[in-house]
Amino acid sequence: MNNYMNKNIIIAVFILIIVGGGLYFYFQKNQNEQPLTEAHIQSVNPDEFDALAADPQTFVLDVHIPEQSHISDSDTFIPYDKLKKYKDELPTDKNTPILVYCRSGSMSREASQTLASMGYTTIYDLDGGIQAYREQRVNVSMQPETQDLGTVIYGDVAKTTFTLTNKTPQIVHITKISTSCGCTSATVESETIAPQESTIVNVSFDPAVHKDDTDLGDITRTILIETDHPNFAKVTAEITATVIKH
Repeated sequence: MNNYMNKNIIIAVFILIIVGGGLYFYFQKNQNEQPLTEAHIQSVNPDEFDALAADPQTFVLDVHIPEQSHISDSDTFIPYDKLKKYKDELPTDKNTPILVYCRSGSMSREASQTLASMGYTTIYDLDGGIQAYREQRVNVSMQPETQDLGTVIYGDVAKTTFTLTNKTPQIVHITKISTSCGCTSATVESETIAPQESTIVNVSFDPAVHKDDTDLGDITRTILIETDHPNFAKVTAEITATVIKH
């Protein structure tokens, strides 16, 4: 009888050791792994996408395969299923905001989950992908809308740049470039802009060009770009400055 009881006790102890050990390793594993939660991932609309992309701290990532024409200001392209393979192309700081998009939203959702599992803490996923973005963002525009040149000394020439972007599905040709005053001149680096592509607008401001005090004080000058697109025939932007003499 005693032998029977001792045998049962030994078996019970053995079972407790196995179960206890299993539970220990389970909890240790879960403590060491960061849980994947939706709190790391936020869906954004095109307006929110543009606001986030304008922040130089945000990393903009296209993950669609096959590779597509990218949204302006994208930092890189990595296929959604190759993120871990090409992790060296991602920010080293896991707190860097990452803005992810694909064509329709399905690949970016999977990519967002992968990024979260890799430890990235701030992930934004473009809802509806580039298709929804382009449907809402069909235009030809110059950014920024206004460039402030600050204080300009009379006799100096101030320079700045704008980005002219074609967010339409057709090629756009620039037909004319003009400004509101002879003190301001503008040129473009390319007169032909493919869909979803951009060109740089170089602007110079010379307040002494008229050889009088016409351009002293607070000034605003307009840059006008004319195109062959019927819906976006004229695109404008402004420069502002405060001109002073020594």
